[in-house]
Amino acid sequence: MNSPHPANAGISIIGAGPGGLTCARILQQRGIAVTVYDRDPGPDARDQGGTLDLHADNGQIALREAGLLDEFFALARPEGQEMRRMDPSGTITSHEVPASDELFKPEIDRGQLRNLLLDSLRPGTVRWGRSLDTISGPADGPRRLHFADGTCVETDLVIGADGAFSRVRRAVSPAVPQYTGVSFLEAWFSDVENRHPEIAELVGSGSTHAADGKRGLFAQRNSGNHIRVYIVQRVPADWISTHGLTAKDTDGIRAVLRNEYAHWSPLMRRMITENDGPYIDRPILALPVPHTWEHNATVTLLGDAAHLMPPLGVGVNLAMLDASELALALADAATVGDAIRTYEKTMLPRSTETAKALEHGAEHLLSADLRDSGDDDAQP
Repeated sequence: MNSPHPANAGISIIGAGPGGLTCARILQQRGIAVTVYDRDPGPDARDQGGTLDLHADNGQIALREAGLLDEFFALARPEGQEMRRMDPSGTITSHEVPASDELFKPEIDRGQLRNLLLDSLRPGTVRWGRSLDTISGPADGPRRLHFADGTCVETDLVIGADGAFSRVRRAVSPAVPQYTGVSFLEAWFSDVENRHPEIAELVGSGSTHAADGKRGLFAQRNSGNHIRVYIVQRVPADWISTHGLTAKDTDGIRAVLRNEYAHWSPLMRRMITENDGPYIDRPILALPVPHTWEHNATVTLLGDAAHLMPPLGVGVNLAMLDASELALALADAATVGDAIRTYEKTMLPRSTETAKALEHGAEHLLSADLRDSGDDDAQP
């Protein structure tokens, strides 16, 4: 089959995260029809995760192409760029305070960003409750998307924006994410100014990092008077079960953490063990480096589906830049196949270079000398 002109093609995006929605928005802005499929039953089905910083040299570029940069700045928190680094005693070792006009990487809650993108799309663009099962059909198209609910959709292009465990990836690559040896344990603190004032003061308006070489924490201020803390440890992926516990055994996990962080100051330990509600276990995964695939005129990937990396401030930013460049390539190309070649010619070398730089980045989170405060992606 000859590759169709993008304006005449059926284009399907799998995944309604920031990358998939950015791609859909820019395509619609340029008169190209697109449908987004997401496994969640609706936009409010689950928590979207913590705060993230959108950088001027990637994420903000994508929002500018989407015509949403002003709306982003209206929601963003420039003060969230503040970064404190501490030692386990709670002593501040460095403190970065943004200038009043600094807008290089302001913070925004993931849920706010997703709603901004969702609200910018034409009604009905996102089809909720459609969990992709398999992709069939010839490599030159058309492709058929088979969903878990038994429905099937024919399409000319499948864009995998479906994250770490992408079902679309299987159509072009056998690669699967591997555990890095470092794990996050997410903890929530709510109504912090009233219920946890000392922790609120410790974290400040932005983020706080502390580590001792083997274990650490990364705390970040969210909107709505919330703070999220990511407890970072070099442990086996099944460390909770090896202690005879489950993820829901909050008291048992707290007891383990009190022992592991016994030499940290009492105030620092409060960020680890006085959280509101249960912990969330988040082992850090990454795709092999480099991760590439043979060109396919009917399937491509963006974001974590293409280049899952440790959470060091690049994940969502790269996903949105990927999305922007793919959408613009489709808007300018004579055929879908040409657009995919143009997009992957830039995206694959860029993602390989970044992934090589961050290949052992999960270990960096345990260092007492963390240089980059970005943690845009701690929630997979």
